[in-house]
Amino acid sequence: MTIPPATALAPEHGLPGHLVDFVSALRRHHVAVGPGETVDAARVLGALDLLHRDQLREGLAAALLRRSGQRGTFDALFDLWFPPALGAGSSDVDVPRIDDDSGEGTGPVDVDALREILADLLRDGDEETLRELARAAVDAIGTSGAAGQGVRGQTAKPNWSAYQALNALSPDTLLARILDGLREEGDTDFVSEVRRREIRDRIARFRDVVREEVRRRTAEQRGREQIARTTTPTQTDQVDFLTANATQLADLRRTVQPLARRLASRLSARRRRSNRGRLDLRRTLRRSMSTGGVPMDPAHKVRRPGRPELVLLCDVSGSVAGFSHFTLLLVQALREQFSKVRVFAFIERTDEVTHLFEPGAELSGVMQRVLREATLTAFDGHSDYGSAFGDFLEHHGDALTPKTSLLVLGDGRTNYRDPNLRALAMMAGRVRHAHWLNPEPERCWGSGDSAATRYGEVLPMHECRTAAQLTDVVQALLPV
Repeated sequence: MTIPPATALAPEHGLPGHLVDFVSALRRHHVAVGPGETVDAARVLGALDLLHRDQLREGLAAALLRRSGQRGTFDALFDLWFPPALGAGSSDVDVPRIDDDSGEGTGPVDVDALREILADLLRDGDEETLRELARAAVDAIGTSGAAGQGVRGQTAKPNWSAYQALNALSPDTLLARILDGLREEGDTDFVSEVRRREIRDRIARFRDVVREEVRRRTAEQRGREQIARTTTPTQTDQVDFLTANATQLADLRRTVQPLARRLASRLSARRRRSNRGRLDLRRTLRRSMSTGGVPMDPAHKVRRPGRPELVLLCDVSGSVAGFSHFTLLLVQALREQFSKVRVFAFIERTDEVTHLFEPGAELSGVMQRVLREATLTAFDGHSDYGSAFGDFLEHHGDALTPKTSLLVLGDGRTNYRDPNLRALAMMAGRVRHAHWLNPEPERCWGSGDSAATRYGEVLPMHECRTAAQLTDVVQALLPV
């Protein structure tokens, strides 16, 4: 596969300007890249041979990335700004075609013969030729609809489609045929399973290559920026809690422990910086006696902040369950920062679930246990904040003391029921600090059945749509 020259990549501004555009794209997708990293990346471009694309990718990644979880975003943008080819190009794989009336083989693509070639390459594991085949397949059968005539008689550009190519090739259906060809006498179940997984991985990589090829060609037609906005994967800490799928939520759960460690280290630094209190005049004067009355060594009153108690009141209804789950796991990982942590869940009624988050408790499937074991519903199972707040005051009001910090987790959507602002005000009045974390965008507060703006008048409300926002809020609220 031919690597396009640098002048083809950036005809207007040259390679330095192209690098700056690439860095700007990374920043737009929440990858923090500073001037120092950009200078290092420029040195990488000067030191490496641009024809070795894999080396260039790794070199730029080493220079520009500083955190884990950013590689997926980097790779997607790298493929757009430093593509492996430009245009359709040429491929070493000849696409078989059905003979037409002239007998010259210029008829439609012979999909069955193409599938045979694909099966042979998947069996042999020839990665480079598989990439060539993916390019040829996209060029031959990867368009949706005919190109036809465009504006003013110009030929319309094709609509590239990975679905069209993969649907025609159906690589997953080749698995059984490939395994039959590889089966040998005396193979154990273990060997067969290893071989099966290896072929599945090759098929998955081939599908990814086809998608990358379609993405590259579409970017040439519509522009890199537009394709980057719609196809670049979102970093884990930027995923919206309310729209996250099961895979994204699983990735979020895996980030809890590293995130908690970073927050704990930041808290320790804050405590070191703020461990000095006001000037202790008596001790300062006593020390100055050894220097002739000059206060060369001022003494400060030592601050002895106590660790507060924390009470979490969490909406665990379906609409915000993912947000509440992640926040609870984060707080559980930070529980050593508090003298006591009590957790209460609610939908229509409120029940304590602290025992499910005790140290050493099994946290996999904890939300299912909360919904199964706690008494949370009374009538229709829809969120009723007013009823839940009243139930909390009636049965668990003793949990709130002047040493307590209260966190309410929820979107504030009451299903048009009484929000019971009086109960929330009573709860906020009993504690040292009270805050509300809301996973909805602030622009949606107060819309429809949302009572968020009214609740925000009683206690501070913070937008926490992503793990990054939640990290900033929790860091600001942690005790010093």
